[in-house]
Amino acid sequence: MTDENQVSVPKGITLITGGARSGKSSLAQRLGQAWFGPVWVIATATAGDADMAARIERHKSERPKEWITAEAPLTVTSTINEAPDDALVILDCVAMWVSNCLHNEIDVLEMERETMALVAMVRERKAPTVIVTNEVGLGIVPANQLARLYQDMLGRVNQVFAEVAERALFLSAGRVTQLQKIEDIL
Repeated sequence: MTDENQVSVPKGITLITGGARSGKSSLAQRLGQAWFGPVWVIATATAGDADMAARIERHKSERPKEWITAEAPLTVTSTINEAPDDALVILDCVAMWVSNCLHNEIDVLEMERETMALVAMVRERKAPTVIVTNEVGLGIVPANQLARLYQDMLGRVNQVFAEVAERALFLSAGRVTQLQKIEDIL
C-alpha cells in the first residue's frame, strides 16, 4: 500500500510548467522535501516593487531552513555549477530568468547559448534537477514587440528544457497533467 501523499523524485530533469498561481513552486518544494539529500534553490526573481518583495519573502519563508537558496537573476548556469552533485536543484523560475535577461538587454543569441550550456550542465548532474517555468503561450499574441519577444524566447527555452526532461508536468489550478513528447504520440 502506498501513501497517497508520497511524492516520487525521479532522476534527471523534471520540468514543471503552467500559469501563474497554478501550484508550480509548491510541487517543486514537495519534490525537494521528498529528496533525502541536500536541496539547493536557485531563485531568479528580483524585487522590483513592494508586492514582488513580499512574494519573494513568502517563498523564502515556505522553504525548509536547511535548504540553500542562491539568488541568481542572471547567472543561473554558474550558480547551478556551485551546487554539490548530491543536491537536488530547484531552478525557480526560468520565466523570470528570461525576463531578467531581456530587461538587461542580453542578446537573444547569447540567451540561446546560455540555455544550451545550462541544459548540458543539468543533464550531467547526478542528483535530480527540478525546473520551474511559466507557460505564457496560451493567451493572445502580445501587442508590443518586447512582450512578443519575451513570449517567443520563453517558448523556445521551455521547449529545449522539455525535450531533455525525463518528466514534464503541466499545472493548472493545482492539478497536474503529465506531458508527452511529440514522437511518443505519433
